[in-house]
Amino acid sequence: AEAAELRERLGSVKHTVLVLSGKGGVGKSTFSALLAHGLAADEAKQVALLDIDICGPSIPKMMGLEGEQVHQSGSGWSPVYVEENLGVMSVGFLLSSPDDAVIWRGPKKNGLIKQFLRDVDWGEIDYLIVDTPPGTSDEHLSIVQYLSATHIDGAVIITTPQEVSLQDVRKEINFCHKVKLPIIGVVENMSGFICPKCKNESQIFPPTTGGAEKMCQNLNVSLLGKVPLDPQIGKSCDKGQSFLCEAPESPATLSYRNIIQRIQEYCDQQHFQEEKII
Repeated sequence: AEAAELRERLGSVKHTVLVLSGKGGVGKSTFSALLAHGLAADEAKQVALLDIDICGPSIPKMMGLEGEQVHQSGSGWSPVYVEENLGVMSVGFLLSSPDDAVIWRGPKKNGLIKQFLRDVDWGEIDYLIVDTPPGTSDEHLSIVQYLSATHIDGAVIITTPQEVSLQDVRKEINFCHKVKLPIIGVVENMSGFICPKCKNESQIFPPTTGGAEKMCQNLNVSLLGKVPLDPQIGKSCDKGQSFLCEAPESPATLSYRNIIQRIQEYCDQQHFQEEKII
């Protein structure tokens, strides 16, 4: 009955993409926010961003929606909209203050994730982006289990170049294989820094073991792209603005646009193959 309920609610979602990382602080929420902005740049597409990082909900701040609240309608909770074609849902909208700590055990977190999927009136959606917390535990198992009632296109895994980060990302890739979650590819964040004045590139986080590129070759996973560091990314996130619009000529923006295009092509290919099977 529960699966049927979820299937009915999420039946109008065309593509679902999970954004994962083994380690915190690698830019996963930033990537989720910019992926949503990039996809929603096409006004013909309806995009939804679901934040299931229950203890660290940073999406409201990054999307410029701090202080907004969720409204209840006859058909369920209404997402908070950034644009007409970009809706957001996060536990951050349910807290009385952004500084409130969410001190919950696993079952309560899982219950809220299920509620987000079952009770939010998403409407017809082309892309549902799910921003997850770091790791491979409760929230990840829950979202994969609940979404298995419908369809997940796959996961995008975020890392930084150094071995400390790659070590945890290998675990995340292993998790995806174990729960049969397709991997769209890996994004290497903070991949070098291009000086805005002299245009020289510096490796802030040296890839001592070959970085994400070498890891992807070893594990037979696609590398979607490398995003260089740009101080403007942090500033844009703090102001709740889209970095892609704020700095259209930045090398990081060009890299993001290429990665977003590759994710779209993957999802379209998946959709095409499914229609062929049907």
